[in-house]
Amino acid sequence: MNARKIRLIKLVMLCINTLAALFPAVCIYITSNRICDFYIARDFIGKISAIPKNPTMILNTTIFLLICLLISFVLREYIYGKNKLFIYGSLSFDFILCMSIMGLQHFNYNGILFWVFANLIYYVRDKVKIMFMLLAMGIYVGTNYEVLSIQSNLFTFSEYVEYYGATTQQYLVGMYNVLVSLNIVVFIVFCIDVIQEQQGIIEEVNALYARLTATNTELQCANEELKEYALIKEKMGETKERNRLAREIHDTLGHTLTGISVGLDACLTTIEGNPIATKKQLEIISKVTREGIGEVRRSVNQLRPDTLERLRLDSALQTMVEDMKSVTKADIKLRYNLKNYAFGEDEETTIYHIVQESMTNAIRHGKASRIEIVIDKKDGAIHIEIQDDGIGCKEVKKGFGTKHMQERIQLLHGHVSFDGSNGFLVKAVIPVRWGEEYD
Repeated sequence: MNARKIRLIKLVMLCINTLAALFPAVCIYITSNRICDFYIARDFIGKISAIPKNPTMILNTTIFLLICLLISFVLREYIYGKNKLFIYGSLSFDFILCMSIMGLQHFNYNGILFWVFANLIYYVRDKVKIMFMLLAMGIYVGTNYEVLSIQSNLFTFSEYVEYYGATTQQYLVGMYNVLVSLNIVVFIVFCIDVIQEQQGIIEEVNALYARLTATNTELQCANEELKEYALIKEKMGETKERNRLAREIHDTLGHTLTGISVGLDACLTTIEGNPIATKKQLEIISKVTREGIGEVRRSVNQLRPDTLERLRLDSALQTMVEDMKSVTKADIKLRYNLKNYAFGEDEETTIYHIVQESMTNAIRHGKASRIEIVIDKKDGAIHIEIQDDGIGCKEVKKGFGTKHMQERIQLLHGHVSFDGSNGFLVKAVIPVRWGEEYD
């Protein structure tokens, strides 16, 4: 609604400037014809300082230039209003038209520059606006008739008005001054309206910013609540899984160990009097023990990563590395030199979790952007080296992850070391247990 109002004000301002620019040209044209019709040109020429060469040409050209100015306004406001290139081009064109009109009329009316001012205020919104406004104001002051007539021989509209009687002169000068004053008043109204529009935009932006800030605060609170909920859910899941494993291992080991304990007590009783019965009892104990070991392995295998169930160790590691690279954008290189080596499930799980934990620590705690992983066989053992370019640490403090890593390797009779002096380095050595290769 406010944009339509501003457009209407500019249209009114253009109409006023059109009348004000035409007024001197029409007055000079009519007066020149009257002077010629009454054959008093010699007397009139003797009273004035300068005359236009062709009043008819001045009037016709002024009308043509004003029509061009109107066409430029219509195209800019109603057709190409969203094309910045056209807007700036049309503003330059308007300035040339206004300067041409003023020059054609020997600068008797320079108020048409307020039309240029208005468009600069409305359309130019960057830092060059001040420069353009200062330039336009300088041109406005420099194109004042009283200033230019000192150095140049220019005809003046007021000398043609003096041809008429006192009453007619008052009407003509009064009408002209009204048009000039109206142009200034409408320009002031336009400026006030533009300021109000921009103030309204600023208030809307501030209101939107306040709502955005409030929404952002709410989102942060919701995010914190989600994090807390996820942590609680994770811990509940861990507790549930821990309890399940505890129950399963308790049932399995409890049953197995109870049977072994009772069987051994029976062996102690019969070993001297009935060796054959003792041997049979020991065979039963051995069978129960093997079954118990199988049950424990079954429970432990349920903790095995799903990727290792679907892929070989090298493919599972490469998949994990690619996933981490895609998420973190870190440069991670894997050199796996054990293409034809067979591992047990516990060995594969341990190697997989060592690489996983080391990469996670490098990204999360070390802020690393490059990680190099080397897995090789040397001197009858598997050597794993994981080096990153993170911030490192002067003193390595073992947390849950590193302790868990150490415990896993110790179960395989291996050892692991950590060095945080240059980034962070993890070195793990796992003895080869199976000792077999396959094609």
